[in-house]
Order: sequence, then C-alpha cells, then structure tokens
Amino acid sequence: GNEAISFLFGDAMASPSVDASVVEVPLLVAGAPQRSTSNRWSVVHNPSTGKPLARVPLCSTAEINKVVEVAAAALPAWAETPAVERARVMFRFRELMQAKFGELAALVTRAHGKTPAEARAEMQRGIEMVEFACGIPSLLMGQSLENIATNVDSETSRHPVGVCVGITPFNFPSMVPLWMFPVAITCGNTFILKPSEKVPLSAMRLGELLHEAGLPPGVFNVAHGDKEAVDALLHHPLVRAVSFVGSTGVAKYIYTTGTANGKRVQSAGGAKNHVIIMPDADLDQAVKALQASAFGCAGERCMAG
Repeated sequence: GNEAISFLFGDAMASPSVDASVVEVPLLVAGAPQRSTSNRWSVVHNPSTGKPLARVPLCSTAEINKVVEVAAAALPAWAETPAVERARVMFRFRELMQAKFGELAALVTRAHGKTPAEARAEMQRGIEMVEFACGIPSLLMGQSLENIATNVDSETSRHPVGVCVGITPFNFPSMVPLWMFPVAITCGNTFILKPSEKVPLSAMRLGELLHEAGLPPGVFNVAHGDKEAVDALLHHPLVRAVSFVGSTGVAKYIYTTGTANGKRVQSAGGAKNHVIIMPDADLDQAVKALQASAFGCAGERCMAG
C-alpha cells in the first residue's frame, strides 16, 4: 500500500504531465525532505504492473554542490562525537529496521520487483551490516609501540576521512547502500547516497529511520540523478571518498575519474562466477545451488553463476 512511502511526500506534488497519484521523490538534506529544483526527471515504475510509481529528480551540478556543502558543514561536530555515541545511533537504527522489517521488505518488492522472500533476505543482509557497524569502536583502536627505535615511540590513530559518497545500483536497493553508509558514518564520516534513479524509495526510507534513530542533520543525505550528478560528486573537492557498485564500464569511469581528482575510490563492477560441479557432488543439491546462483534475484547479482 501507499502507507510505506507516504512519509516522504506529504501532498502529492505531481506535475501536470503525470498522474496525480504519482508522487515526487524529494532529496534528503540536513535531516529533512527537500523538493528538488531540477527541470529533469525520471519515472520510477512498479515492475509488477508497469505503471508509474513515482518520479525522481535528476539533480543538477549546482544542486549536488549544495548537498556536499551540507555534508561538509556537519562533518566537524560528527567527527568529534565519541565513537561509542556514533555506534549507539546504529544500535537504535538496527532496532527500527527490525521493527519495520516487513514494511522495508515490501517496499523493495513494490519498487524493485523482487519476490517477497528475496526482499526479506536482502533486508536481513543489510541489517547484518548495521550490526557490524555497531561494533566499529573496537576496530577504531590505534596502536602504540614504545622504543621502535632508540628513544623513538610509534603511535597510530584513526581519523575520519571526510565527506563520503555511495553510488549504488538498482539490483539491491537496500542491501548495497547498507554495505556503505553504516560503516562510513560510525567511523565519523558524513555521507551522501546517490541511489539508482530506478529504485530511490528504499534509500529515502532508510534515511528517515536513521534520523529517527537520532542521527544529527547533515550526517546522512540522499541526492538523486544520473551522470551529471555523479560527475559533480566525483569532481567536488570536499568529497574525499567514493564507493560504487554497478556495471563494469561505469565502475572503470568512476575509478579513473575519482582517483584523478584525489579521492579514495572503491569501485565494484559486474562479474560472472564459474561454477564447477565435482564428480562426488550431491547432484540434487548441486542443481539447486546452480539454479539459485544463476537465476536467483532474476540473475541480477554482481557475481551470479
């Protein structure tokens, strides 16, 4: 039903060119929905019906730059927040995700088209990453070594990188973003998520739950768009790190462009796995595993068989 996304939009701010029931997806900036000023839009379809579900803005460079400035302004205070307090936000976020588990999975099915079982599995994997982020304080400890040389001591400490960006694909609208922002945020960075314009609703819902969990405004933001938005993020001097999952060609472009602009980049492209069935395999089990690997999630997995 519409209840799962009504929190985002208030009145349906529909354009005259689209049905009044098709809602506008806002940006999430400084902890609040913000209507885009873009003059370019893309339509989000319900895959089970083919009908328009929402329309999402394709942000301009100027609009993206404003989001980066918000994330940069929130960085100093968040970076100085004790790691245990940052982790407590993730504990609360995890509890909210558990409480809203059915709604979050249903939103994935509605906007992406996954079967309910696959949507629930995606959400569970995402929750596991939030649980990992809850333990980040123990991984942030530095090291000290006395007398590494005569009268020389060595000490290492970890510091936030800065404004981080996640650019995520359509095939896992919740899980892949959850690979990125919980860890980045708990390590003291601020974050901008640029989800696939095909499936932006899950990202918006997760953002609302993050702020309900007590995340300060500006620490997590969602911006929408296509290549213009991505290029703005890759070239902005205040963006310090970029994480990408998507097609191989775009992965290469993001890696070369981001690193050329002095950013840390992790960029994961598409792949296919070889599957070897050994002579002593349980063939019934092997066939089931092969079927799931190659055709689970409609084959829309980064490393499907």
